[in-house]
Amino acid sequence: MKKLLLLLVIGVISILVACGSGAIEEGSEEGNGDEPEDEINGDEPEDEDEDEVTRDNADFVVGVSQIVEHPSLDRATEGFQDALEEAGLSVYFDISLAQGDNNNASLIAEQFVGDEVDLIFGNSTPSTQSALNETDEIPIVFTSVTDPEGAGLVDTMDQPGGNVTGTADMHPDAVPSAVELVEEMGYESIGLIYNASEQNSVRQIELVNEVADENGLETHEATVSSSSEVMQSAESLVGQADVFLIITDNTVVSALESVISVGQNESMPVFVSELDSVRRGGFAGYGFDYYDIGYEAGEKAVKILEDGENPGDIPASYPQNLILEVNEEAAELMGVEITDELREQAEIVTTEEEGE
Repeated sequence: MKKLLLLLVIGVISILVACGSGAIEEGSEEGNGDEPEDEINGDEPEDEDEDEVTRDNADFVVGVSQIVEHPSLDRATEGFQDALEEAGLSVYFDISLAQGDNNNASLIAEQFVGDEVDLIFGNSTPSTQSALNETDEIPIVFTSVTDPEGAGLVDTMDQPGGNVTGTADMHPDAVPSAVELVEEMGYESIGLIYNASEQNSVRQIELVNEVADENGLETHEATVSSSSEVMQSAESLVGQADVFLIITDNTVVSALESVISVGQNESMPVFVSELDSVRRGGFAGYGFDYYDIGYEAGEKAVKILEDGENPGDIPASYPQNLILEVNEEAAELMGVEITDELREQAEIVTTEEEGE
């Protein structure tokens, strides 16, 4: 009898212990426990990737201010980042897009200065101007700037002065070559669309007008303040101009497909000023890979961050290689015949699908 009683007591105790164990597991699953679930189960918490560069563990923090998202500027930022990473620098890139708004660019620059970043990368004229307005101490490296001297960013390209240096995005021969190509193909008038608040655009338009006049061509202009106005402006030039010539205007290039659509519908060839824009469906353009000028800007940043050089003593530079590309698919859609002579001058490409 005693033995039976003892067995009953042991059974009751076992049941109580089992119930208590179940209560602990339920509490951990609902988040009522004080410890993480993996510690309760006896597992060690997973460590973060030790190789991941964060703001806290990086040797340098670089603020990246890009005026708007479009393929050419994106390529420039990619090249800039690769140059610093391939140099072996531990860098955290704080990337901000201004969505095409100069006021946003100013706020971004103000934030970078408040955060005391080690260097600011300005990808566009407005982005760089905004940074320079906020600081004369933090080093600034720019790219995708058409006229660094005219924009007041540098004293001269060879001796920038101050806290700024970088790479321009206009080859001296790009605009004259594009206008001369329009004339050689037998067209008589050019339609221009641009944002008049972008200093780099105003300078390019002035240059187009000068070269067009020298070659006996007419120009017709339409201005925009946002990308949503590009389609209407393109349509307003139908019947006035024979072709479009799209300069490196950030507002217009971000909505390039609107101009291409009008060009296809009205059989108006769309000449562009960036190779990325040719591959997006523009007919033809003289340009270069924006990755290259971004990378070269990054090399200047390495000299500043790693070697301690003064940005104002590092010469600013122009793109090195100018290439003519013609989009065979776009030519067909816009009613343009690619002559044998043009094929000999240009690299023939086709429209790239988005995401390629």
